[in-house]
Amino acid sequence: MKKPWQGRFSKDTARQALLFTASLPFDQRLAFCDIRGSIAHAEMLAACQIITSEEKAALVSGLEQIREEIEEDSFPFSLELEDIHMNIEHRLVEIIGPIGGKLHTGRSRNDQVALDMHLYLKEKIDSIDRMLAELQKVLINLAEVNLDVIMPGYTHLQRAQPVLFSHHLLAYFWMLKRDRDRLAGVRERTDIMPLGAGALAGTGFPVDAQLVAEKLHFTALYANSMDAVSDRDFIIEFISFASLLMMHLSRLCEELIIWSTKEFGFIEIDDAYTTGSSMMPQKKNPDVAELIRAKTGRVYGNLLTLLTVMKGLPLAYNKDMQEDKEGFFDTVDTLETVLAILPEMLATLSIDKQVLTASVDDDYLCATDLADYLVRKGLPFREAHHIVGKMIGDSHQEKIRLKDMPPEKRAKYHAALAGDIGQLLSPQRVVEARNSHGGTATMAVKDQLEKARLLLQR
Repeated sequence: MKKPWQGRFSKDTARQALLFTASLPFDQRLAFCDIRGSIAHAEMLAACQIITSEEKAALVSGLEQIREEIEEDSFPFSLELEDIHMNIEHRLVEIIGPIGGKLHTGRSRNDQVALDMHLYLKEKIDSIDRMLAELQKVLINLAEVNLDVIMPGYTHLQRAQPVLFSHHLLAYFWMLKRDRDRLAGVRERTDIMPLGAGALAGTGFPVDAQLVAEKLHFTALYANSMDAVSDRDFIIEFISFASLLMMHLSRLCEELIIWSTKEFGFIEIDDAYTTGSSMMPQKKNPDVAELIRAKTGRVYGNLLTLLTVMKGLPLAYNKDMQEDKEGFFDTVDTLETVLAILPEMLATLSIDKQVLTASVDDDYLCATDLADYLVRKGLPFREAHHIVGKMIGDSHQEKIRLKDMPPEKRAKYHAALAGDIGQLLSPQRVVEARNSHGGTATMAVKDQLEKARLLLQR
């Protein structure tokens, strides 16, 4: 099959070279973006009187027929034509004759491919942002229905202070908020139109790139044609965003995995999102959460791959840049798969309030408030910290709870501790005392929930 660029060559491409360089197996997904861009390009060529209105009509009609063939799965894809762009152009000539060859006037595959990637990513950013908003809604709903549940907060995976379960969940809401902010920035830098750059130097035809940008709803044009065809920053930024997002989701899934163990027992993941063992009948494995945690690594790998591909490339286009697609598409697929299943899994969690309540019945969790009590009695915090630390060390050695320690023994540490300290060691009191901005008190968490709801309404 004759290739569009074959005029200069006296030999056909070696079969192994064709298989090695062809991108059709993975760039087929750009087909509809390619057709959109080509229709806008044809309409611009006619508006600039580079082709006639009749030629434009034929080109648009042929492209729309190709779109229908692809939708109906009857399009004759050919690996011989290397990529989706050449497949569409070849089929267009088959349908409408030599006029189909006029579609490539004033453009190169370099700016054509770049345009398709910008169009595709803009669409995916918008859909992924909507999926992130849905995940945030699930977190808000879980937080609202469990507003009365207290759990241990952790540092170093050691029990630290009591917090509302809702407060813990909302930490992930705000992580996702930052992720969506980053994604909005990626969209802004993806919303730049490269068509008109040609192979690297622009085009000698009197094209109107602004008209194409308006037709395709781009808000800006590249200022430099060499930058336009060699820029992959927007893809790298997207995968960087995706890496941060997956890191956040991996942390969430790690906690779900830990919390669902027998050792913790805070939650139970619904049967629909777990699997069993082929040998051990009792097993209930958190496979979905584990796979989300694992898929984080492949997204990191995609980021490193593209950074490495781009790091030494001279301007402008190089075939190396064909390697931008597979990792990028894999990242998109990974995010869409994860963001489809994670909200469902979260929405069906069972929270064991009894276990969580029992887990905070540990007066060491309230030790900071005991030290704060001594501070209010006039002690410097460091001295109060030391006194309570010594008291805890002794109670641990003697295997006795602080609240059960005899008053006369507590008085040895400080006279102020001789009275009833039971109220100071109440998890509910400790939680409600933290009503500072962003704190874990019920009113502070309700304020977070209100702000979160308002953000989602924008």
